Amino acid sequence: MNHSVYVITSSAQSGKSIVSLGLMQMLKRTTPNVAFFKPLIENKNVVDNHIDTILSHFNVNMNYEDAYSYSRSEFTEHQNQGKINEVYDTIIEKYKNLENEFDFVLVEGSDFTEEGSVFEIDFNGSIAKNLGIPVLLVVKDSFETVPELVNNVIAEVNSFLEKDVNIIGVIVNRCEKEQREVQKLINKEIKKGIFVAVIPNNPELGKPSIREIINHIRGHVLFGKEKLDNIAKTTVIGAMQLANFLPRITPDSLCIMPGDRSDLIVGTSLANISPKYPNISGIVLTGGFTPERSIINLMLDNQKPIPIITTNLGTFEAASVISRIKPKIYAENKSKIKLSIDLFESSVDVEELNTKINSVKTESLTPRMFQYNLLSNAKKIQKHIVLPEGNDDRILTAASQIAEDKVAKITILGDPEKVKSRVAQLGLNWDESRISIVDPHNSEFYEDYANTLYELRKSKGLELTSAQDLMLDASYFGTMMVHKGHADGMVSGAVNTTAHTIKPALQFVKTKPGFKTVSSVFFMLLDDRVLVYGDCAIVPNPNPEQLAEIAISSADSAKTFGIETPKVAMLSYSSGTSGSGEEVEKVRKATEIVKSLRPDILVEGPIQYDAAVDPIVGKSKLPNSPVAGQANVLIFPDLNTGNNTYKAVQRETGALAVGPMLQGLNKPINDLSRGATIEDIYNTVIITAIQSTNN
Repeated sequence: MNHSVYVITSSAQSGKSIVSLGLMQMLKRTTPNVAFFKPLIENKNVVDNHIDTILSHFNVNMNYEDAYSYSRSEFTEHQNQGKINEVYDTIIEKYKNLENEFDFVLVEGSDFTEEGSVFEIDFNGSIAKNLGIPVLLVVKDSFETVPELVNNVIAEVNSFLEKDVNIIGVIVNRCEKEQREVQKLINKEIKKGIFVAVIPNNPELGKPSIREIINHIRGHVLFGKEKLDNIAKTTVIGAMQLANFLPRITPDSLCIMPGDRSDLIVGTSLANISPKYPNISGIVLTGGFTPERSIINLMLDNQKPIPIITTNLGTFEAASVISRIKPKIYAENKSKIKLSIDLFESSVDVEELNTKINSVKTESLTPRMFQYNLLSNAKKIQKHIVLPEGNDDRILTAASQIAEDKVAKITILGDPEKVKSRVAQLGLNWDESRISIVDPHNSEFYEDYANTLYELRKSKGLELTSAQDLMLDASYFGTMMVHKGHADGMVSGAVNTTAHTIKPALQFVKTKPGFKTVSSVFFMLLDDRVLVYGDCAIVPNPNPEQLAEIAISSADSAKTFGIETPKVAMLSYSSGTSGSGEEVEKVRKATEIVKSLRPDILVEGPIQYDAAVDPIVGKSKLPNSPVAGQANVLIFPDLNTGNNTYKAVQRETGALAVGPMLQGLNKPINDLSRGATIEDIYNTVIITAIQSTNN
């Protein structure tokens, strides 16, 4: 069941606040614990009007500060400093906190600073995609004809869909045209399954209240403070004789007149009392003039008080300012809130929309969400990871950052004095409560570890003296720490070869029950999705049985790291039954083994790479396959293909390759490349920590 929806608009003054109010009312009927979130607000120093309205009107039990991430100026500052990734990370973190605390999160996109801003569209679409949230698109009717409106709606929906934004519904708002006709034509042209609704324009919602007018003209209230939420449906300027002015008053009009025109003030007030004239919403007195005491006394006796406001602005200046007000819905104006919700519910099939929102299943895992989940999970579980290569600056720097971020507890293997000296030279923060340094030569566990290795390997001809020598090797010592449960996992390979890193693990950690093959996967963080590549680092030329094991291990690894439904593609140079040859037959046989051993895994093979990941090609080559065009776990037929492919994709697309992560072992031992960066080490420690929870 889906637990969030993102309201995005494509233009200014679209009325998306009406949609958010209606959605919140709809959601609160079945889900009492609903949060509200805006990634971006206009000004941090001023309370965001719509956040305040939603939180107060619906009694949402959350702090105001938790309902947004950045102000527009903060966002711009981060963008100019090249810290846009920090912006996304913070937004994801704040959203995930709400997701963990509440049953549902209603997210509203940023407000437009100018008509048709490309930034707003791209920013909100990107946030929705990275959060993995389905989107309701609000489109304002600002077109002369129905065909123009419909064509624009379809174009905007398709534009978002092309960017992989999950549009589940579109709401045409402030519509001046025949609702049924517009809805029928959009339904005819739009992608099947997208919800469509049309909300007519209500002029009253586009008119300012007296309270808003006061703020814009810097007015002072003389009378009628209890009526400041009256709506000024029209304005009428008093600059003529009273007899000519009174006939121009219309229902709920705002009367603007000089403050020294006692005749107009008294006459307008009397007209408001008289049943022969319509009620007015308020009076604005201009020029900085205050009525004489006798006039004020007359007002005090008025049994039907209306707001009377004074301003220093001139009459026509005040009228001009008022005409430019862009009205908002705010917490105190209960009548506008009710009007908005009633309009939404009378125009939108709320039952169908609610069902649509709740039934959305998002299978895609975005790179940013993947990285957030990794870090968040690692911080929760607080595992202990050993890093044997304490003589490498990258290892020490990564360890410092891991401790500073409280990701895991670390043991560094090496000479404590040399390590601490180098740490000081590098100027690293060094939290000794989270980082320990162990010298295998002087460890209290040295004899126990050596004896354990001897007992495990004596049947293979290992002598005790040889076991003692081997246990002075950091890779053996670190691996034994994991084997004995003194550490949860090990990360090595920045200095040592892959063979040197995994040889001890193969000797005494060994493979999981039912597995004979140790393999690896890379998590490929592309621009819009996460793919799992296996095996790209360990097994040179797997036979069908080994290839099947790699596929099963990779599918399980994918699930462990947040890909809910692994879809496995067994890659080859042909798809389906189109090709033949020894290599194709190997992949075909491996695919059948996977299906036999693990019928729960969605697997397709042999299949070409393009057919595996491109929906159009996949449908063309294997139209009935549940994997073709949707694969998220890609298994290469040999190491040559896998290693070259992951490096080519990494270099050509700028994708981040996290790994390799070894799989198939009883306990997590992971190998770094000797060209590993500090970020690579940091990420590998994180995945090793998470991996240890399943061992």
